[in-house]
Amino acid sequence: MAPVVAHDHFVYDQSVAVGSTEQIEVSAASIAAAIGEPARARMLYSLLDGHARTSTELAVVGEVGLSTASVHLARLREQGLVKVLCQGKHRYYSLEGPSVASVLEALTVLAGGTRQPFVPATPHHLRSARTCYDHMAGHVAVSLRDRFEKLKWLSTGSTAEDAYDLTDEGVKGLAALGIDVGAARSLRRRFAYACLDWSERRPHIGGALGNAILQVALNRKWFVQDLDSRALTLTSLGRRQMESRFGLQI
Repeated sequence: MAPVVAHDHFVYDQSVAVGSTEQIEVSAASIAAAIGEPARARMLYSLLDGHARTSTELAVVGEVGLSTASVHLARLREQGLVKVLCQGKHRYYSLEGPSVASVLEALTVLAGGTRQPFVPATPHHLRSARTCYDHMAGHVAVSLRDRFEKLKWLSTGSTAEDAYDLTDEGVKGLAALGIDVGAARSLRRRFAYACLDWSERRPHIGGALGNAILQVALNRKWFVQDLDSRALTLTSLGRRQMESRFGLQI
């Protein structure tokens, strides 16, 4: 009797494993099909550099019309390969996460190919630093956001997908810069959120916190604001402060 029971148990386990494997195989095949279409593959690989792009730009990359690009992007979103960030009237697409990037990188290795880096077309005097409404944008602002993340000053907010909050370390670090976090929180506006950068196509910090950072940077003469444009000029003092306080060589 014991062998019969053992055999039945073995068959049951095998059936569960097979069923689970079949589901994974079907899902994998669906994802592979989404990646495998040439236009969609071109779109995905253009996003592999971490910069978000509009559907219009991805239509050009994919060498298809805008309506066709929209269909392709809907398929990629359905398969969990890309996500979209709505900012004003624009919709920016980026890879869903690092796992997608890892798959694409692995396929690149198998294919033996290389990919071209993102080259911004932003005017040079606006690329390094500028104002975005009432907060800082450009390469410096994106670098600061990245540095805050590495320092574990930022956390993902619970109110919205693009919201930021501060950790205890972040509150202390920004207080050391002279930023009154409590006052920024009390304002009748969003505290902090990921604002997609026009030139870098990666997020900088918007909201009340972004404004507070800009005001401190201007008050401390780290930047000089151009009265005739949105450009911000990093001073020699600001350059030293970026390196000594945040380890940024800009």
